Amino acid sequence: MNEIRLAHGGGGRYSHQLIEEVFLPVLKNDYLDSRDDSALIDVPSTRLAFTTDSFVVEPLFFPGGDIGRLAVCGTVNDLAMLGAKPAYLSIGFIIEEGFLIDDLKRIVQSVKEAADEAGVLIVTGDTKVVQRGNVDGLFINTSGVGILRENVTLSGAGAQAGDHVVVSGPLGCHGMAVMTSREDLGFRTKIQSDVTPLNGLVDAMLGVTNHIHVMRDATRGGLATILNEIAGQSHVGIEIVEENVPLTEEVKGACELLGFDPLYVANEGVLVACISPGVVKDVVKAMKRISCGRNSAVIGSVLSENKNRVVMRTQIGSHRILDMLSGEQLPRIC
Repeated sequence: MNEIRLAHGGGGRYSHQLIEEVFLPVLKNDYLDSRDDSALIDVPSTRLAFTTDSFVVEPLFFPGGDIGRLAVCGTVNDLAMLGAKPAYLSIGFIIEEGFLIDDLKRIVQSVKEAADEAGVLIVTGDTKVVQRGNVDGLFINTSGVGILRENVTLSGAGAQAGDHVVVSGPLGCHGMAVMTSREDLGFRTKIQSDVTPLNGLVDAMLGVTNHIHVMRDATRGGLATILNEIAGQSHVGIEIVEENVPLTEEVKGACELLGFDPLYVANEGVLVACISPGVVKDVVKAMKRISCGRNSAVIGSVLSENKNRVVMRTQIGSHRILDMLSGEQLPRIC
């Protein structure tokens, strides 16, 4: 049998066979070996961060990653943006009848590799199979638990006037990698998704100082939308400088051809931070030592005026207002 059948989701022999032959050999650990419906986790007395997310990206495999890597990295990064150390993940697979088991195995292997890279454990999970046409191949839901550091408070409401705005790398690589790999566009580039766990980068940043007020990963809606969220939550203004915003020539070219603004294109391996001016140089220096932060750059500042507004100083000296993204610029991107 080389494809998923409805019986694989029925809870009987085929369900157990799928778990035993596809999931457990790859994701094996003491928690999963118990075969219980929940994981019992001993956690020292501390504060925890908890998050959940669902992934419906199309296509499932794209340059630089696939839905499995995306699911793990997306959940790890959500935890890391609060200053938490990601520890445990759950994962749920909703699979369309007829899905190729070889493709499922490939995705599960990506889940394992991304979890190992991030230093987290998949401790519980679930599988459901639905009839053909009810799911586009495969959807994944993940939840994650992380342990919060002491004396670290990160929040979208924490930006302060005078902070510098830092991004950790070039924008738009994930969104353009996914979009240009869709067959109906007939468009091919060498753009690779930036999908990667960012908790190692966060460790390096917080190892320098705890005077970092905001961290956010610039996923759906891209940089402009995330900055608007921060400005609104913190009731501040934000100004960025166009020439300081890192973009690759490939992403700029693809956006021009397809009619997208790279400031609104999704990223899966880029964070945005608001950092006190006295420590920003040391933080950026530490970021550049980490592979996913080697192109980190200061792109702007937080202002006391123009509250709840984001503007960009353009290369010709004018100012452009960056509004919150309205609608869905890039559907099925994560």
